[in-house]
Amino acid sequence: MVVMRRKYRKGSRVRRLGRIGDLTQQRQEGYTLGWEHGHWLGRCEAVMQQAIPQSIVRPLHVLYVTSGKGYPYSPIDLAICESLKLVVAKVSVAQPNQDIVRIAAQEQPDLLLVLEGMNTPVEKVYAVKELGIRTAIWFTDDPYYTDITSELARAYDCIFTLERNCVQFYGELGCSRVHYLPLGVYPVAYRPRNPSVETRGDICFIGSAYWNRVSLFQQIIPRIAHRKMLISGLWWDRLPNYRRYRSRIQVGAWMDPISTCEKYNAHKIVINAHRAHDDDTYNRNRFRIAAVSPNPRTFEISASATLQLTDRREDIEQFYVPDKEIVIFENAQDLANKMEYYLAHEEERREIALRGLYRTMKNHTYVSRLNQLIDLALVP
Repeated sequence: MVVMRRKYRKGSRVRRLGRIGDLTQQRQEGYTLGWEHGHWLGRCEAVMQQAIPQSIVRPLHVLYVTSGKGYPYSPIDLAICESLKLVVAKVSVAQPNQDIVRIAAQEQPDLLLVLEGMNTPVEKVYAVKELGIRTAIWFTDDPYYTDITSELARAYDCIFTLERNCVQFYGELGCSRVHYLPLGVYPVAYRPRNPSVETRGDICFIGSAYWNRVSLFQQIIPRIAHRKMLISGLWWDRLPNYRRYRSRIQVGAWMDPISTCEKYNAHKIVINAHRAHDDDTYNRNRFRIAAVSPNPRTFEISASATLQLTDRREDIEQFYVPDKEIVIFENAQDLANKMEYYLAHEEERREIALRGLYRTMKNHTYVSRLNQLIDLALVP
């Protein structure tokens, strides 16, 4: 019995030492990982501090009319409202279903600014103009709904569109003051973050499964299946090989900006695939206006300090330097090759992400956009 007890004690001691060794290794790995993530976040915050310019508050009053559509437009409304407070001395906010004319008559703002405008009756806009108040609209979905926006644009003194090809389009409708102005980022929502370890991965895409995106991912998923990837958004169960990869796909998910940003932060590469301008399944663009300008996601991904791989849009080089601040892919094969390359070249990937972050925070926030908008809308 004594011999057996000694053997048991010896085995217990070995197991205890093994567990201690495992815990020591895990503690060391956790320390190393924590230091790495903290160091990266520190680098990002340093870039942010260098990039964000000082705001100049103008002695002006803006009456802002929200989209009135709720989510996903409500985060844009919030971003614009809060950013306007950093640009002008007074901001009043109204909903499309309110008595905008009465509010404008009482408040006498320098500018009435409407977002998107589909829920704002044009009769109200004309009545505000009769009060001698300048009016402007910022279209958020060009060129995909130009069948509708073409009926709204004439009511406003000044048009802002996020699609360069729509500038000429609205001009030909008789609108005399039309400006190209993409949406921006709201740094309170989109910024570097430190997501939990269990959410981290290699490759991410967030967005609805329009048919051109389905075609792209049908080709690339088998080539990157060995990587930890996440696809999230509406309609992804229409992907032909969905059942095989469904553990990596969140169907029907619609995340708020902070949750989206956390997913971007958690992945080394985020894919941006623009929707097609000629997909009649979803668009109301009978004029077939081609889309050449970057979508809002372009700025949101780069604001999250992750490497963005985007399909080509003609205007993107106005905003980012390819291969320095952003990476452009030409087709599915090129995308797959570039993902493998940048996952194997960690420091190069991070440097591009940092430069993209700097460019975004310096030039592409809503404060920057609204500075331009106010100057253009109120110029005599």
